[in-house]
Amino acid sequence: MSGSVLVTGASGFVGSALCSSLLAQGYRVRAALRSADSMPSAQDLDVFAVGDVGAQTDWSAALTAVDCVIHCAARAHVMHENEGAAAATYRAVNVEGTQRLAEQAVALGVRRLVFLSSIKVNGEQTALGAPFLFSDVPAPEDPYGVSKWEAEQALWVVSAQTGLEVVVVRPPLVYGPRVKGNLLRLLKLLRLGIPLPFDRFKNQRSLIGLDNLVDVLMLCVHHPAAAGKTFLVADGQDLSTSDLIRQMASAMGKKAYLLPLPIYMLKMAGYIFRRQRDVEKLVGSLQISSRYVQETLNWMPKKTVESGIRGMVCSFIAEHEGKKK
Repeated sequence: MSGSVLVTGASGFVGSALCSSLLAQGYRVRAALRSADSMPSAQDLDVFAVGDVGAQTDWSAALTAVDCVIHCAARAHVMHENEGAAAATYRAVNVEGTQRLAEQAVALGVRRLVFLSSIKVNGEQTALGAPFLFSDVPAPEDPYGVSKWEAEQALWVVSAQTGLEVVVVRPPLVYGPRVKGNLLRLLKLLRLGIPLPFDRFKNQRSLIGLDNLVDVLMLCVHHPAAAGKTFLVADGQDLSTSDLIRQMASAMGKKAYLLPLPIYMLKMAGYIFRRQRDVEKLVGSLQISSRYVQETLNWMPKKTVESGIRGMVCSFIAEHEGKKK
């Protein structure tokens, strides 16, 4: 492969893995991030500090002589934050910052922009066996999901007005080395052998491993059929919450101690402690059909869920043991 690619959010969970893979495939890679100090040094990686992302961000230096942008930088979804207070921040970073990036990319001759969106644009849950499709009408339910949907719309406006090739990728929960959030919390609980009240869950949730997500993002950089498309991407093997935890424990060489607490009691606890959404994510289903991206780009996940979970757990153990020394 050849060409110059700018990765925004290059020091993040997805962005850092993406930069490494692009370099390995022969791309000239530029990394845009808030501060140059947050990016580990890498051979042949040009780092550009752009400061906070928003309507006034100056991307011009990073965008010069770039063929494609993969936009991973975003104000991430944060659990338990005040939705009203967060909405303005989500809009400033995820909507206005994305639109600013696209407009400056056009002015500097960038051919294509690949946008890392979120399945939260489609919604929070699906009926069991009725996965989200790429053609479904978006129905975001929280400020983060709304901001991602509005950012997508802003990109399509810029594309229609200028000819910028836009590709939108909506992943579900991403797992892999250096994972954060709920999966990291689960890994810590499993390592301690703490019993969890998640036995016998019958829900089904789609996931995507970091390696598989990076693979499809890289394909979107150059594939001619990707332009103008929205892709929902997943590993293709859905898991219940119980099965996910058991696979994580197994990869850790431990037994998962799962208690058969009735779902209605979990929901009641969620209501009492004002964590209804957290509980719904544990007990509800969220399934994705990746058929469209598979047929359009001739893409198939390279790694299985089992191997991806094993890699995530091995990385977690190595990091944890390293901190103990």
